[in-house]
This record gives sequence, structure tokens and C-alpha cells, in this order.
Amino acid sequence: MRINFDFNDLEAFLAVMETASFHHAAERLSLSQSAITRRIQKLEETLGSVLFERTTRAVRPTLAAKRLQARAEAMLEGARETTRAMRDESVAFAHQRGLLVTIAMIPTMVTPLLAPAIGRLRENGTVPRVRLLDRAANEVAEAVSQGEADFGICSIGSLEANTQFETLFEDRIVLTLPRGHRLAEAEAEAETEAGAVAWSDLRDVPLILPARGTGNRLLIDEAMARSRLSARWTYEVGRSTTAMDLVSEGVGAALLPRSAMTSAQGKTLAFRKLGEPVVSRPVGMLTRNGVAGNPVTDAFKQAFRDLSEGLRTI
Repeated sequence: MRINFDFNDLEAFLAVMETASFHHAAERLSLSQSAITRRIQKLEETLGSVLFERTTRAVRPTLAAKRLQARAEAMLEGARETTRAMRDESVAFAHQRGLLVTIAMIPTMVTPLLAPAIGRLRENGTVPRVRLLDRAANEVAEAVSQGEADFGICSIGSLEANTQFETLFEDRIVLTLPRGHRLAEAEAEAETEAGAVAWSDLRDVPLILPARGTGNRLLIDEAMARSRLSARWTYEVGRSTTAMDLVSEGVGAALLPRSAMTSAQGKTLAFRKLGEPVVSRPVGMLTRNGVAGNPVTDAFKQAFRDLSEGLRTI
């Protein structure tokens, strides 16, 4: 296949993606709008895909454009780094500290892992640009497999042959309650298995469960089936943050990963262990096989490993 586009075309494409406007992209690159249009058309002809849907009011990227964005940025970043390295090794090193890193991550890991990891890198003089793809676990796995992310943090193992999963810690599913709830009164005892809430105690509690098809819901349903129990739900939600909103308002009690207690919202709620069957999800690092790392991605991965040590005991 003959490649019939160059870095200037990719630069024009990214400018349109970031500004959502051919006009503003032309101003950014000091080009005419027609020049931008020609470069986008050249890319579209080479790729055989429409990249933007244009109306009189807006410019919207297609799915093909969204998939191309990460690859285009990586190609341009690589070209710039190579140029700098050829000119001056010291400049290349300085540039590497500000390297763009794309991390796919389940939202519940932002507070306990990503935020403190960024703090650690900053303390060491590394200030990377981070693109966060905060998505559901299966979408994180897909982003890593398809090369949209440098690596991912999720709660499901490797789904594709081209990825591998490194478990960081086990994240137990616990009962999340508003403070003052009758089941939260024995919170001091809850750190022991003896003080765990029995599943039978939840019969009269309006339960908020993860939506069907999510990784957490699959784990709960499988554990219930093995023990011949049932977790009768009143509300189903797609995100842990939504569940905590409902708990805060006294709507019900939620079954959530224990790591949720590290968030600002979680710190206002009560968390109780549940008795047998114990349900937990493996949280780990998902990487693509055969992809070499760089100093910044390697530093992030090591920071996540170090921080996970503390999460194994919460």
C-alpha cells in the first residue's frame, strides 16, 4: 500500500480535531482554509474514510477520525522527538519529560492511583501531558488492544491475544451506606470478618446495583449464583459515582468496589464488608504485547505498582 500523506496533513487533521473548525485550524497553522480542506481530503482519499461531517453549524469528527487521532499524535510526537534527538541529545531528554501519555482507566481508579501517580512524577521533575480515557472496563480493554492507549488500568483480564494483564490488587465489593444508616452503626467492627454484614440482612434494603453487562455486576451475579443467593435490586446504574449520589441522598445502599471510599464523595459515606460469599474484582495493568515503553510510561507503571501496595489493605 502506497502512503500518500505526510506530517503536514496529520498536523492539519489534528488542528481541525482540536478546534472543531476548518477556519480556526487554518488560522492556527497560518494557512488558507482551502489548504486545510485539501490536506483533509488527501488524508480521506488515502485512508478511504470520511473524517469529518460538515454542516453549516458544526464540524463533527467521525469514528474513523477518533480512531486516527491517537495514532496521528503518536506519529507526530515520534517525528518531533527524532528530530530533536538528531539535533541535540539534551533537548531530546528534556522533551521526553513532557511526553504525551495516553492512559485508559476505569473512573474509580483516578483518585487512588492516577492523581497520586501524577504527584510522584512531578516530585521527580517529570511533567508529562496525560490524555485520560476514563471508560468502562471493557472499553479500557478495547482501547489498549486497538492502540488508542499506551496502557490501561481496569478490572477485567486480557480479552485479546495481543494484550496481557498484570494484577495490582484485589478490590473487594462492599456495602455503601449513608452515614447514620442502621447497618452503618457497627462500622467500627466492620474491619473484621466477624463484623461483616450478611447478605440476608439486605432483604429489606433498597439496593443499588451496577448495570447488567458491567464487570462489577457480572462478578456479583456469578457469586450469587454459586452460593444460590440473590441480590434483589431496586435500582441499576452505570457508574459508581451515580450510585454514590443516590446513597448520599438516602435513596438506598449500593454494592461498590471498596476503592470508591478513597474518592471525595466516598469519604462522606459509610462502607461495610459483606460476608460470604466475598466478591472482589482484580484491578490491574493492561498492556499491549510487543510495544516498547518509554521512560515516562515506565515511570507511571511503577508508580501504579507502588501505590497498589497501600490499596491491598484498605
